[in-house]
Amino acid sequence: MQSLVAPVHIPVPVEVLEAEIRKVCGAFSLEPALSSGIVAGDVATRRIGLFETAIVGLDASKHVERGTKAIRQDPGEHFFLLIQDAGHCRVEQNGQVAHLDPGDMFLVDSVRPSRFSYGGIRSSQVSIHLPREEMVHRFGDAFVGGISISRSDPLWLAMRAVVTKMLDGPAAQPQLGEAFLCLMGAYLQSARGTAAPETLLSRALALIDRYGADPAFGPRELAGRLNVSERMLQRHFQALGETPGHRLLNRRLEIAHSRLCARAADMAGDGIAAIAYDAGFNDLSYFYREFRKKYGMTPGAATRCH
Repeated sequence: MQSLVAPVHIPVPVEVLEAEIRKVCGAFSLEPALSSGIVAGDVATRRIGLFETAIVGLDASKHVERGTKAIRQDPGEHFFLLIQDAGHCRVEQNGQVAHLDPGDMFLVDSVRPSRFSYGGIRSSQVSIHLPREEMVHRFGDAFVGGISISRSDPLWLAMRAVVTKMLDGPAAQPQLGEAFLCLMGAYLQSARGTAAPETLLSRALALIDRYGADPAFGPRELAGRLNVSERMLQRHFQALGETPGHRLLNRRLEIAHSRLCARAADMAGDGIAAIAYDAGFNDLSYFYREFRKKYGMTPGAATRCH
């Protein structure tokens, strides 16, 4: 199985690596295999498609654990799709035990206690962060409590291929992220033996992903396609802590950001304008302002983000 990434293994005190993991993934405790309290590892972040992703390398660690105390102190807001890239890992969550070899996947629920054992062997993992509330609204409660993803299912191979494509570099497009979510939903439905119920919110999110780059497509058009009032549509989006308009804006910014990162650093201003228009913006000043607000950089600086 070809590795997806090449993590760094740097000897550091266990407390330092715990702090780095907490910044990226939340509170976890590490028990090093060495009595010196030194563990070799590193945590790096990347954005692939629509998702924040952590690349975690560990060496000489007995186990990593997220217990009830850590969950109370640092409530989880994500599911983590854990992809074993090198080495091995024993995952325990919600009464399930899974032994991960390179290529195996486990969907971890951050609000349930979990334990990951490595046996003191060098390991590297890719952890794709999936926003919890959105996943529950899209797919129901199939995620809750964690789930092992079997490589014997043909959908595993398709998900692996999409992840590899997203990790390939700056050419990764937001459409790949949506394709990945569709594959994940199909896997969960087949694993349960029934289709997850389609909610108005899940239909709205799918329409935004499909038509978000159309500047004429706004909350009114979205409500019309769903045959509901704008007020009712807003009530459904309250579960995500945002409005339909804000969701549309974020979708357009994500499209523009991904395309800008894929372009050469010396791209002319006209190229930036074309990308903004193609992403659904018809006001360049508004685009520049909102882009900087979201990403903390200008669109021009984003062309040098890789």
